[in-house]
Amino acid sequence: MHEPIVNKVASSPLVTIDINNYKAEGPRTFIDVSQWLEEASILREKPFRARLKQHDWHQYTNHHIALDCTSESILPAWASLLVTSYLSPISKTVVFGSLKDLEKHLFLNAINKIDLNQFRDKPLIIKGCSDSNIPEDAYIQLLKRLQTVAKSLFYGEACSSVPLWKANK
Repeated sequence: MHEPIVNKVASSPLVTIDINNYKAEGPRTFIDVSQWLEEASILREKPFRARLKQHDWHQYTNHHIALDCTSESILPAWASLLVTSYLSPISKTVVFGSLKDLEKHLFLNAINKIDLNQFRDKPLIIKGCSDSNIPEDAYIQLLKRLQTVAKSLFYGEACSSVPLWKANK
């Protein structure tokens, strides 16, 4: 008589965490402040303010915004603040920097909101090979946060994981 096949992965106490579950919903948009500068490089306050007033801001409703200036101009801090004052009431997020900076910011916010009690004293596996658009820093921040409560941490898949850390007994 044959012994029944036991699925060791299914019966394992390992809890798999998929970082994709913490990816913020909504479109990401890069906005270049230089579009409102004269000749894409000169900021004169009055024309700058006039261009901002004429801009269709509602196209960014519920967007996550990365705001930066691609020209070589050195802008006063108030320029990006003024643009943000138009974006803030309608967008979900505004950060100064690239789309990569935005994505890191979004993941950090989501990771910082995780209720850690569900992972306390458990062996955890951070699912690997997810979406290539997830910043590596998101995995680092997730590990740092989980390390405060986990029994142990692994990376990969339950059938082939890499041990990363184990709590002192």
